[in-house]
Amino acid sequence: MIVPQRSAGILLHITSLPSRFGIGDLGPEAYTFADQLQQAGQRYWQILPLNPTEISSGNSPYSSHSAFAGNPLLISPEELVHDGLLHAKDLHHNEKFDDARVDFEKVTKYKLKLLRKAYQYFSEELPDVLWKNFTGFQKEQKLWLQDYANFVSFRQHFKNKNWTEWPEEIKWRDEQAVEQLAEKLREQVEYEMFLQFLFYRQWQKLKEYCLGKAILFFGDMPFYVSHDSADVWSHPDIFKLDRDGNPTAVSGVPPDYFSETGQLWGTPVFDWQALKEQNFDWWLHRIEHNLQLFGLLRLDHFRAFSAYWEVPAGEETAINGKWVKTPGGAFLKVVQQEFKELPIVAEDLGEIDQPVRDLMEKFKLPGMRVLLFAFGEDLPQSLYAPHNHTINSIVYTGTHDNNTVRGWYDKDASRDDKRRLRAYSTHRVNQSNVHSILNWLAYSSVSQLAVLPMQDVLCLGYEHIMNKPSTGSGNWEWRLQPQQFTQPHIQELKDMAIRYGRWQEPEEEETKEV
Repeated sequence: MIVPQRSAGILLHITSLPSRFGIGDLGPEAYTFADQLQQAGQRYWQILPLNPTEISSGNSPYSSHSAFAGNPLLISPEELVHDGLLHAKDLHHNEKFDDARVDFEKVTKYKLKLLRKAYQYFSEELPDVLWKNFTGFQKEQKLWLQDYANFVSFRQHFKNKNWTEWPEEIKWRDEQAVEQLAEKLREQVEYEMFLQFLFYRQWQKLKEYCLGKAILFFGDMPFYVSHDSADVWSHPDIFKLDRDGNPTAVSGVPPDYFSETGQLWGTPVFDWQALKEQNFDWWLHRIEHNLQLFGLLRLDHFRAFSAYWEVPAGEETAINGKWVKTPGGAFLKVVQQEFKELPIVAEDLGEIDQPVRDLMEKFKLPGMRVLLFAFGEDLPQSLYAPHNHTINSIVYTGTHDNNTVRGWYDKDASRDDKRRLRAYSTHRVNQSNVHSILNWLAYSSVSQLAVLPMQDVLCLGYEHIMNKPSTGSGNWEWRLQPQQFTQPHIQELKDMAIRYGRWQEPEEEETKEV
């Protein structure tokens, strides 16, 4: 059992925290939220991927140019003042940021200007302790950091062209040519490393603070990586690419009830035979990296560890794809040998076949039980209905990809869905109490861990959805407003946690990572 006792958690991404800089970050409000989680009897803080986001990719944390780097937009300016890398006066600004939504273009411009100033101070004054810590960080993260810093710097140097359009000797990583260009761009390369140093320094500090509160981070790891990424450029041999470096096949999911043409994600697919011959080294490094960040890790799109939908490059839809088997069993066996215990959760939503279930059972990986999916015509047999939950699972009201509970009730639920929910819960259900009913159904489930999105704690409607899949804009922007999560909300969560056995006074050893 990866969750050692009945527990509860909240899903709230770092970008959704309040702050005066237009986006949530690793600063004071993150520590305040950790305090609130402890007061509310919560043990887990679930977040979305921490990797860098890009405006050109819709700001999605699931579409990044690095599987290892952290997002510089999450670096806290207040923490930089604390470390002597900025002056308090540097934080004074006249920007009109929206407390309710992230304006990524505006935020990016503002924050990168601050971060460049911090690097300037660092370069000019060279604080001894920080410099020593910086060089130590470079050694610790050498497996990915140099390649990442080179990639980002080179891409900027080549005017944001895809790496397949770079000069041949850089494109195919001729060692001498790469070293010469990196030396030419030395200051930019060091700056990119510096940003990663700041991010991981602040992350580690917040993580340790949360551990002191007996709170563990529950992280998320995307399955695929973007083609125009440091990972594909530095490891082209583990992806299905042609001689020019372009994908020969891309990812997606097949047509289903929700889409006649399926979903074409377009990221390159892995060459699992090549990975297997390398004993899955790249994936092992990736898992290890994430387990150092989080106490619990969700593997997104887990079904691809059994088989994935492969679409020939150049197709305009996912219709003409095919299922390709993956050596997921062999991979997870190596992971298990390497890490002994597997604090891993399988994202098993959507069309899941028996081989995926068998893989999860073999490695005792918990899956997800989403209550919004429970009240259809198949309610008695539904895996998502509370009476069919299992202990080794994580129950949610909804996820970041779903409507909010209130939004579901207002917009998506049919009359029959509402009738079934009313009969199942034995309560009269309306707009103002539907979130409370699903919240207590989650807490009363036998699932070992219950996680509520913050929107469902607050009874927020459909306009507060974090992400609408298959839409290209307006996603990932929602923010918790200052003072919105109040003491009554905290007390209600604590009361539920006590009532349903999801909170116990933490003992000393429980503050350690799972």
